[in-house]
Order: sequence, then structure tokens, then C-alpha cells
Amino acid sequence: MTNASENMQQSPYQVPPFELRGNRFKPLTWETMSPEQQQMTRAVLGGKRGNMQGPYNVLLRSPEVGHLAQSFGAHTRFNSSLPLALNELAILLVARDWTAQFVWWAHRRIAEEAGLPVALIQAIANQTPKPKNLPADVNSVFEFCNELIQTRKVSDSTFAEVTKHFGERGVVDLMATMSYYTLVSMSLNVDAYPLPDGVAPELAAKH
Repeated sequence: MTNASENMQQSPYQVPPFELRGNRFKPLTWETMSPEQQQMTRAVLGGKRGNMQGPYNVLLRSPEVGHLAQSFGAHTRFNSSLPLALNELAILLVARDWTAQFVWWAHRRIAEEAGLPVALIQAIANQTPKPKNLPADVNSVFEFCNELIQTRKVSDSTFAEVTKHFGERGVVDLMATMSYYTLVSMSLNVDAYPLPDGVAPELAAKH
């Protein structure tokens, strides 16, 4: 069985297999796409993601913006200087802030598999205090993201703590991840994007 990337290598004119889902934004098909939308679709399917789930049905409506966004998103997800578990922590905090159900559902599992403490994930979901005695690097990312989300700025001490663990590049990569997943969360919430069949929402309304 060949994957989408192999299919595209076989023939640039072959329609790659994919599925789009949506709600307010009607799912596009290959036949209804413009050449620019088809180009963006090939770019997404030819990358590490390999599928079109999530915000792409929305972003395809502005394919130039969508192409830039998917490239930026691929970098933040797969090439961040942060450890995977901590990159996922930033994503979960943004998803919780937006009550972005699909983002949370997709990334909670990745975060758990990457070793992020389950108790911390549950505390974020339930909007309860974080567990005590978190590893210092985990705590620094949590505090940075949480403070930036809640106050739109960070203190000198919070900045210094993240920089101590990850350097100035880590700070920028962390902000990049938060920025991209803010766009993803907005896109999916505006669309009222559906969860997969049989999946119940995991996040209650914010309080």
C-alpha cells in the first residue's frame, strides 16, 4: 500500500488521496479546488503530516495564507528546538485557552506519549492548580505560556527561567508554537469543526 507522498512521486498529475472535514466551511474536493488550493494540498500531504485533518479545510479558502501557515506550522511542530513533550505542553495550554476541542483531542495523546505528566495534562484540562514538584524545565514552560496567555506579557523572572533552560531560541520557538496553534484554534472554533465520530469533547467551558 502506498502513502500519499509516494503517490505524488509516481505522477505529479495523480490526485493524492485525502479527506477533508468541516462544518461551516463545506469540505472541499479536488475537483472543486483552484490550482492554488491543489498546490497547498499537495504541500501538506507531501510533508510529515500526511493528512488534511484539522485547520486545512478552512485555510484552503485563502491558499496563499494557508500555504504560509502550513509551512510555519510544520516547522513549529517538527523542528522546534524544544523537547517534544514541552512543545506539546505549549499546544495544550493554547488549546485549553481557546477550548479548542479537536486540538486538545489530537495533542493530548501526543503529549502523553512524549512523557508529559498525566497529572499536569489533567490539571490543565480541569483548570485546577498544577501538580507540585514538576521538573524545572516543565515548570518553566508552563509558567511562561500560562503567564503570557493570562497577562499578555511575562515577568523578568519567568523570562530568565525559560532562557536558562532553552536559550533565546527556545523562547522564540515557544512563542512560534503558541502563535501557530492560536491560528489553528481560531480556525477550528470559527468553523465549529467536528470531532471524529464517536469522540466526546474533553474540555468543559472555561471558568
